[in-house]
Amino acid sequence: MKKINITELVLRDGHQCHIATRLRTEDMIPICSKLDNLNFWSIEAWGGATFDACVRYLKEDPWERLIRLRKALPNSKIQMLLRGQNLLGYRHYSDDVVEMFVKKSADNGVDIFRIFDALNDIRNIEVSIKAVKKYKKHAEGTICYTTSPVHNIEYFVALGKKIEELGCDSIAIKDMAGLLTPQDTKDLVSSLVKNTNLPIHMHCHATSGLASINLITAVESGATIIDTCNSSYSEGASHPSTESIVVALEGMGYKTGIDLSKIDEITDYLKENRKKYWQFESEFTGLDPKVLINQVPGGMISNLSNQLRDQGAIDKMNDVLKEIPTVRKDLGYPPLVTPTSQIVGTQAALNVITGERYKTITSEVKNYFLGQYGMAPGKLNANIKKKAIGDEKEITSRPAEKLKPEFNNLKVKSESFASTEEDILTYAMFPDIATTFLQERNAGTLEPEILLNKNAEMSKGDHFAPSEFNITLHGETYHINLTGSGDPSEHERPFYVSVDGISEEVLVETLDEVLVNKPSGTENSKGNKENRNTKNETRIKPNHDGCITTAMPGKIIDIKVNIGDNVSAGDSIIVIEAMKMENEIQASKSGTVVAINIKKGDEVSPNETLLEIQS
Repeated sequence: MKKINITELVLRDGHQCHIATRLRTEDMIPICSKLDNLNFWSIEAWGGATFDACVRYLKEDPWERLIRLRKALPNSKIQMLLRGQNLLGYRHYSDDVVEMFVKKSADNGVDIFRIFDALNDIRNIEVSIKAVKKYKKHAEGTICYTTSPVHNIEYFVALGKKIEELGCDSIAIKDMAGLLTPQDTKDLVSSLVKNTNLPIHMHCHATSGLASINLITAVESGATIIDTCNSSYSEGASHPSTESIVVALEGMGYKTGIDLSKIDEITDYLKENRKKYWQFESEFTGLDPKVLINQVPGGMISNLSNQLRDQGAIDKMNDVLKEIPTVRKDLGYPPLVTPTSQIVGTQAALNVITGERYKTITSEVKNYFLGQYGMAPGKLNANIKKKAIGDEKEITSRPAEKLKPEFNNLKVKSESFASTEEDILTYAMFPDIATTFLQERNAGTLEPEILLNKNAEMSKGDHFAPSEFNITLHGETYHINLTGSGDPSEHERPFYVSVDGISEEVLVETLDEVLVNKPSGTENSKGNKENRNTKNETRIKPNHDGCITTAMPGKIIDIKVNIGDNVSAGDSIIVIEAMKMENEIQASKSGTVVAINIKKGDEVSPNETLLEIQS
């Protein structure tokens, strides 16, 4: 009976896909002892977006999470997802930082490192693989699967051979968007088995509805390790259910070593616990065959929807999903996985929100065109490239070769708040948010984002609905005033309505109802729009072409100019963080900076004058 090994994903990728990586360590620990006794090949519990989420939202030390999980899972191999030269951030780091990060991850409990590069640029995973082997841990080189005019089976097999040459212990096929079909799975896995001597580890997201079939096909084609997720966080944008796949495999005569009788308690606990995180549940985590076109990966879709909701643009989600394939083509068909998924997704969102393609170009897109992330798989859009980088020279060598050792410099910059080498590495990943996080941790003032009580939120009073308003129908505008109504218990309730000053009585028969939510921050007794919008009242609305604004809400990261400075049109003058990406705001005209209405750390919104320039 052939043994098929299983990696459980519920402590990382599962909750990343469904609740935007919000599961807290305190809710993981109680169930670890039971996960630890189920004979999984590994438990993925760290890396990916968890590091960012810990610092940014949960106000947890990600290294402390790893240490606690290591203690709680003594019999299990802990697996992490590592973005090669990107580590867990969104840029390339110097080689000395990469090696130090791998060392500290290994020291604190990681056994298996799944290492990938978003562009499948093998040069970007060499250093991290060597570091993993240096510290005697399992190095799993990864193929990021995607479809495009430049990707085929031969391309991926050649990549697998290079991974083997680098000394990896296994090869992972990472189908992060659920794009594989059963036939492609068979062709890819069987070709890798034929052309390499390493174990094949299959990772498939269930978004398109094909993942379960693909896992079974992969096993039949020679894969010996597969990824599944406990049913409490499975399916949709996540992964096939552990329970279902175990039953299927054992029914086919394979051995998994997983005792299903021990899983129920884990599942029941996590299903009940998941209710705490209702506010982060994504609307876009069900079966969605459209992923075969937009290619948005499971780990991205819940975060993207939450980020658009934060921007007040969730209604534009479908437009963003339609725009993503176009941006991806412009960038030479990169696989959509962090950080390229974030780079492409954020640029697509900007294109939609601003109403003009590439009106605002993120810093990351510019760096991408400069070759700072590696070699694009396909041809770049020359016009967009020119607009993004002008005549700047591209990098053609391994990007990190241009980076000087930076760990010691990071140590100096963070010495006032970083207590350990792990702290320095946290600062390296996210300098701005990590500075605040570490300072607050040292002061004992960390406060995680609030988990809202669903019942309480749904029962709050002071729900406002309009009583006087204008409507526009077929180009004609009408002034409506609701002057009174009959008994709400009546089947057909009369309403007394003034339409452009003419009184009318209408009968309303209620067929369905929606909840009218209380506007955020509303404390007044009347729901006047003017009374609700009190944020940043001191910033004037733009009234001339020298008023600098932002295309989307975000946080000021850097202000590159001072009052009195002379700037040229196109100069980078402000850096704003939006949707976890840094975006440069450029001068709209040449002239002198005469006013700065922001400071570092400020939250800003569109239609506010951040800075003024006069000719």
